[in-house]
Amino acid sequence: MTIRFDRRKALALTGGVLAAAMAPRASLAQSLPTGTVRVLVGFPAGGGSDVMARIIAEKLKERTGLNIIIDNRPGNSGNLACEMLKNGPADGSLLMYGTSATTVAQRVTRKQLQYDVEKDLATIALAGTVSVAFVVSAAIGVRTMPEFIEWLKKNPRKQNFGTTAMGSMTHFFGVLLGKEIGVPLEPIAYKGAGPLIADLSAGHATAGCGGVSDFLTHHKAEKMRIIAISAPKRVNAAPDLPTIAELGYPKLNYEGFYGFYGPSKMSPGLVATWNKELRAVLDSPDMRQRLLGVGLEAQSSTPAELFTRQANLITTMTATMKAAGVEPE
Repeated sequence: MTIRFDRRKALALTGGVLAAAMAPRASLAQSLPTGTVRVLVGFPAGGGSDVMARIIAEKLKERTGLNIIIDNRPGNSGNLACEMLKNGPADGSLLMYGTSATTVAQRVTRKQLQYDVEKDLATIALAGTVSVAFVVSAAIGVRTMPEFIEWLKKNPRKQNFGTTAMGSMTHFFGVLLGKEIGVPLEPIAYKGAGPLIADLSAGHATAGCGGVSDFLTHHKAEKMRIIAISAPKRVNAAPDLPTIAELGYPKLNYEGFYGFYGPSKMSPGLVATWNKELRAVLDSPDMRQRLLGVGLEAQSSTPAELFTRQANLITTMTATMKAAGVEPE
């Protein structure tokens, strides 16, 4: 599942839109709005997406002087936020901090959506990459994948896992892992990381799947245990976490992303200006360190580069979904 970037494919998909995004920023400069700026997050407060968005918004507020607020809109695996962005104002006052678990996964797994990822959402800037984490509750006394496999065989009625977003890699990863270890795992849908973390902490859920950023602080506090991550190599945020390839399942390698989006009707000038401001924040050493602490390998990009990454992941995830035996609904 290693992602390969195909620039020609992205150019073909975007045409004039991508060309505009790649134009020199100086010629596109446009002032940011003066009022309140809302940043949509498609998941509840307390999860990894929300925490990262607030960290970035805080620094962005300091840099721009704008009143920037996080607007949590959980529902339908993040689709509600995407729909709101599509229909929202294009004056730069509405952005979305989105994850590939929503933007890409929903494009691949749904036959019908109320928005088109490529046509209705304007890519602004990559925020960073993140892998999927498989985590177990501290209540079951398991600390490694081999121990978890043995536990599953002894507890056949508990061969399930919570997923932070159905139809995303946090769903597929768990299903495919079950196939690899020879113990089918049944996904249980949660409305984001917050509710899943609560159930894992209380022992109501035995295992779960989400972004590394969702569980890392709780793992470090030993409230739950991350026993595998999907990244192709160990992550800087937590070098102690074993990769799925190290555990003997290299076919499950996967790396997702977070990024900022605007409505497709946002002018190229506003896209360019927001890109400049976001990259200045994301590329600062202190911000990279703070985001690393919550599991995000921070890096920025041009709007075009984010679109290219998104297009390639759509192709990759389509193949992954077929491998998991999941048909678009």
